[in-house]
Amino acid sequence: MDKKIFLNEKDMPRAWYNIQADLETPLPPPLNPETGEPVTPDMLEAIFPMNLIEQEVSTERFISIPDEVMERLLMWRPTPLCRATGLEKFLGTPAHIYFKNEGVSPPGSHKPNTAVAQAYYNKEAGIKRLTTETGAGQWGSALAFACNQFGIELKIYMVRVSFNQKPYRRVMMETWGGKCVPSPSPDTKAGRSFLEGNPEHPGSLGMAISEAIEDAVTSENTKYSLGSVLNHVLLHQSVIGLEAQRQFELAGEYPDVVIGCAGGGSNFAGTAFPFIRDKIHGKEIRVIATEPTSCPTLTRGRYVYDFGDTAGMTPLLPMYSIGHSFVPAPIHAGGLRYHGMAPLVSKVFADGLIEARAYNQIETFSAGVIFARTEGFIPAPETNHAIACAIDEAKRAKEEGREKVILMNFSGHGIIDLPSYDAFMSGKLQDYTMPDSEITELLRSLEKYPKPR
Repeated sequence: MDKKIFLNEKDMPRAWYNIQADLETPLPPPLNPETGEPVTPDMLEAIFPMNLIEQEVSTERFISIPDEVMERLLMWRPTPLCRATGLEKFLGTPAHIYFKNEGVSPPGSHKPNTAVAQAYYNKEAGIKRLTTETGAGQWGSALAFACNQFGIELKIYMVRVSFNQKPYRRVMMETWGGKCVPSPSPDTKAGRSFLEGNPEHPGSLGMAISEAIEDAVTSENTKYSLGSVLNHVLLHQSVIGLEAQRQFELAGEYPDVVIGCAGGGSNFAGTAFPFIRDKIHGKEIRVIATEPTSCPTLTRGRYVYDFGDTAGMTPLLPMYSIGHSFVPAPIHAGGLRYHGMAPLVSKVFADGLIEARAYNQIETFSAGVIFARTEGFIPAPETNHAIACAIDEAKRAKEEGREKVILMNFSGHGIIDLPSYDAFMSGKLQDYTMPDSEITELLRSLEKYPKPR
């Protein structure tokens, strides 16, 4: 039995997988909020370059990875598939637990899989500057790294609560040449409006997106870049699952369960979509998305058309949402504090192809500490949600006496998140479960819009 399963560089996937080619019914289109009509590709040109818009709307099954992108991905890819034998022994489970270690990238997470691609396509389109938002800072770090690779200027609007909790993320971004400011900020009209009511507003991903989009559309030779949610982002992340499929072939096994944490949906989709394709074509497999009880988009949100940002600057997207005006509790899993779920993840959930579970903060940190003490790697707070679910599934296998194969995505390391572990171990973390009444109120304003079909 191998502890780690590697692929040679020559065996890395040369094309991204697009699940839209295998869906039984098409993904509902984004809508213009003024007219209710589908958004056409040219309407998105103020925000994104056309080469990425073409990927956003594509239904081709495979899209080739450009050589210039591959050259950068090979700095850390293919990533290892690891057998968590220490965790298995600790749990006394007959299950085989595997994790795809995406923490080995330069920024320490899965995010540069799409950051490198987006920086490349913007460079090819002649763009000189990008704007973006970031929650926990993993996306901002990844895009700063990618923009440095291609010589593009970058400004990052980081959710204020995470900006204060994770100062070393800002240092990472600045080391790679990015400029990072807390959001809401005084730098945009949207930011100033949010600050009027509360000068110390903790911020949200929706607010930071509003600021980044406003900056992009009002600045010269600038486009906006998003680290999750959109179809082309999930497309670029599919290298995770495609590699894992080849690695399982080498291991002589196939997963019974695939697990990933889900905020906007990028690392979950990147891991799960190639396996969901197998499921669509008859394979017996369960796929589970995990999220926080404080931001329960899939488990307690509704399938609606909602804005991707707080100020209502984006098209209406078909997604499970708890409402774009949502202001999250200051949990440490900043990457999972987004009000909506990626349209493609929402679609496969609505179609019954995946399950969803919500975990509270203390339970996930308990799981993260167990993982660190049995497998050595300290996980990001977001990743802890997937680990908590993997532990649950391994315990279930023990109860059933089944040698179940479990795959979970280790979406990033937690070395820069050590203050959150300190808060957990000193008993300062608190759980928060979002009340139904709040979700109902946040979604009320969306009742005038069509429902996704």
